[in-house]
Amino acid sequence: MSKKITIALLSLFLSTQIAVTQQTAKAQIPVTPTTTKTICPAQLPSAVDAVTNTPEFRRVRWGVLVKNLADEQTLYSRDAEKYFNPASNIKLLTTAAALKQLGADFRIRTSVYQDSDGILRVVGRGDPSLKVPQLQELAQQLQQQGITQVNQLIADDSYFQGEIVHPSWEWEDLAFYYGAPVNSLIVNENASLFTVSPQTIGKPLQLKWNEPMEAYQWRVENNSVTTDEDESGFVAVSRDLKGPVLRIKGQMAVNSNPTIRAIAVFDPVQNFLRQFRQTLVREGISVSQMSNGTGGNNEQEIAAVESPPLSELLMETNINSNNLYAEALLRTLAIKQPVENNQTTADAGLEVVKTTLTQLGVDPTSYILVDGSGLSRKNLITPQALVQTLQAMAKSPQGELFRASLPVAGVSGTLTNRLRDTSAEGIVQAKTGTMTGVVSLSGYVNSPDYQPLAFSIIVNHSEQPATVVRQSMDEIVVLLTQLQRC
Repeated sequence: MSKKITIALLSLFLSTQIAVTQQTAKAQIPVTPTTTKTICPAQLPSAVDAVTNTPEFRRVRWGVLVKNLADEQTLYSRDAEKYFNPASNIKLLTTAAALKQLGADFRIRTSVYQDSDGILRVVGRGDPSLKVPQLQELAQQLQQQGITQVNQLIADDSYFQGEIVHPSWEWEDLAFYYGAPVNSLIVNENASLFTVSPQTIGKPLQLKWNEPMEAYQWRVENNSVTTDEDESGFVAVSRDLKGPVLRIKGQMAVNSNPTIRAIAVFDPVQNFLRQFRQTLVREGISVSQMSNGTGGNNEQEIAAVESPPLSELLMETNINSNNLYAEALLRTLAIKQPVENNQTTADAGLEVVKTTLTQLGVDPTSYILVDGSGLSRKNLITPQALVQTLQAMAKSPQGELFRASLPVAGVSGTLTNRLRDTSAEGIVQAKTGTMTGVVSLSGYVNSPDYQPLAFSIIVNHSEQPATVVRQSMDEIVVLLTQLQRC
């Protein structure tokens, strides 16, 4: 497989997944297409209660808040001031703060400095979008300056300080692409891509790395098998937390189609060095030694690439619910506040988020944040805080850009397969969130027959499949689109 195809597949795969939890259901239960209805605001509470107060939800917690954007009138409220785990709805806060503090045109720069003859130091600043084509651009810039040999290639990964994975993230999440480590030198979203295919009956499944060199970095424990035609199957992939050991279990029928998987890299700095060295060699630049370290005064920049503008990074963060992007943006916010002694870059970023939210009018007692993506179960937030954020951003000069970063019902991102063929399709922009026992959806309703709305719906402590909760949640959203002035 060519390099270009490999990178395209990696980008496509990573950018089209809901980076929230390994248990996110792939099949969505559609909301039954509805005929045109008229719902008066006074009828909304009973209509919503009819959805939430059903026997299958007798043990779950619902948090719901719906408000008019124009006059901030509350149309429906249920435990709106109580704490819930929001999953990826946390990204609404992170991206709102990033847009307010950094601006839509902000870009993240990756630089190569010449410390001395033959010694190059590449300095990362946490660009989550950097992939092999950008490394190739750096290599070509070096080649154009007549560099054909590098005696020592140094990876300076010191821009972000602190743990590369949050200590409260669950262990089982850390192996997968949505729990990838967050550092200063990111390439290919710190994930390795591979294909699992059936072989002849009785033989283990075949694993093929999209980057062939990965085969030398991982030890594979393959306990899978190829079965007879049309037999049901499953493939479970896990990664050892102590080293680069990949485990595969399960079975696939001999006539099954290959499946593409992505797993978090074990050592992101070494992964970056390997990828950059391979790219340099392909461009005719030999590399004698590689190391990671800091130092230098960053005076002689001889090559550099920049990320797309923040407005595009926000779209990937929210539309595709990309955890790595959210965490990188959180740490990038630390440039707006001096990092105190013993404070991590992520913690400094969180302080900027909190300050920004307070400036927007969000009650500082209505949330507790510990990360930027929502992967931690220690995050707590009220539906009120989410709606306040949505209201404030809608009224801000960045309101349209913020809305543009959200999935559109039945059209894009994590809402592509939801709310199709309903009155919500195309007029609801909202951020999804899912992890075990948690489903959330917060955003805007732009109904042609009623005032614009901001809403937040969160379900916690659910033993129901996520698809069941989403279906009822979507029924509520459809009700909101059917409101009329009466």
